[in-house]
Amino acid sequence: MTEPTKPTPLMEDDWVYVEPMNLDDFTADDWGVLDRQRVSYFNVERVRQAMTMLAAGVDAPTFGYQVNNLEHALQAATMTLRDGLDDETVVVTLFHDLGFLSNNESHGEFAAAFLKPYVSDRHVWMLERHMYFQAVHCATHPAVDPDIRERWRGHPDFEYTAHWVENYDINSFDPAYARATLEEFEPIVQRVFAKPRGDLDVPA
Repeated sequence: MTEPTKPTPLMEDDWVYVEPMNLDDFTADDWGVLDRQRVSYFNVERVRQAMTMLAAGVDAPTFGYQVNNLEHALQAATMTLRDGLDDETVVVTLFHDLGFLSNNESHGEFAAAFLKPYVSDRHVWMLERHMYFQAVHCATHPAVDPDIRERWRGHPDFEYTAHWVENYDINSFDPAYARATLEEFEPIVQRVFAKPRGDLDVPA
């Protein structure tokens, strides 16, 4: 049985809805309303929505690791924080496995696309390939090619990615590790997300 859709509440009491129901019918004034309200909206919601996506995994079971994917991310990000790394690296580490459960086969690309508006090309490159750089540490797995990362040797970000994987990704599965809470990372995410890049290309 279907039910009629109701208007979603506005974020602020003094905001207004635009009336047209089809983008073809929007006037310049309608776009002006949206553009004025979206700035504040994005400043609040882009971080809240991102943190909610991470928090969705808080009670997720595990298929064999001693911690679930969120705990792994929190441990890895805590390690970067304690090593004094910059905000961007901390955020990249926190979100690096965001798509691990929903689309494991391409989760590196998922995280890279998700963070691309906010992080450097080096971190986009690292996120896209980090799962392959893990392979050298999984040499006993019968279905893994431990040398798969060699196809990228010589790239300017090869050593950086190898170091990040070795120091923050493959060693963050310890249920006894005293990690920071998700809430403690929110101000750092806020700082990184507050400065979206302006140089992203339109897809070819």
